[in-house]
Amino acid sequence: MGQSISIHNSPSMASRITDYAQLTKMRLALLVVFSAAMSFLMGADGDIDWMKLGLLVLGGFLVTGSANAFNQVIEKDLDKLMDRTSSRPLPDARMKPMEAIWIAASSGIAGLFILTYFMNVASGILGLVALLSYTVMYTPLKRMTPFAVFVGAFPGAIPTLLGYVAATNNFGTEAWILFAIQFIWQFPHFWAIAWVMDDDYKKAGFELLPSKGGRDRASAFQAFVYAFSLIPVGLTPWFFKIAGPVSMVVIVIAGIYFTLQAWRLYKECTVERARQLMFGSFIYLPVVQIALVLDQI
Repeated sequence: MGQSISIHNSPSMASRITDYAQLTKMRLALLVVFSAAMSFLMGADGDIDWMKLGLLVLGGFLVTGSANAFNQVIEKDLDKLMDRTSSRPLPDARMKPMEAIWIAASSGIAGLFILTYFMNVASGILGLVALLSYTVMYTPLKRMTPFAVFVGAFPGAIPTLLGYVAATNNFGTEAWILFAIQFIWQFPHFWAIAWVMDDDYKKAGFELLPSKGGRDRASAFQAFVYAFSLIPVGLTPWFFKIAGPVSMVVIVIAGIYFTLQAWRLYKECTVERARQLMFGSFIYLPVVQIALVLDQI
């Protein structure tokens, strides 16, 4: 009898695609690329090169996916300890570390090439800085100090600079304003996530809330302060005549609503209030960025 070949244990194409999406954190990468695209549209000021925008999205997605994949390679043993991450392809042994490293490296190289060759050198440098600071600095610091959130806010806000520089080839005032908004937004955003996931994070040794007491009023107060800071920072586009009164009103309303969510967390210190702040953060940033872009039309 001839030797039979079993394919039942071979992963399907759909399952491999799902694993690659989990490895690169596709949904998170798309949110990051959205910020870069909005900043590109701000910089383009109505004169939009759609091909260039498409390449920016592709290059930014590849670099972000690379950083996320390297992050999972480094933390694969820690991911096994947390309910939220234990089913990822590396801790679940559906993917070998070398395959993940190859995907991360090839994605990063391809993304940086696109940003450098089709955008400009400054865009490529920004992409490289974001990739390295996320993987080499932020990732290991997560187990050492809550200060990691501050360090991670830099690569998290770089996409706004990258998008603007890709469109204009210069670091204008608009670029730094967009950077400032996204930089400050990340603190209440990430601390809300850390509050919700605190029990799971502790299984891996992550202490990411700003107070040593964890889910206490001190942590909630800091989230409130940063959320409140977004109101005056959100006025800077109007102050520098980058945006008009319509977007200013939208941004102020969004900032007040976001701040009220942070205040409720401070008053009650519950997981439910933290979850509401977390979802509110997902609404705040795109609303602000879309308002600024629409104000230029």
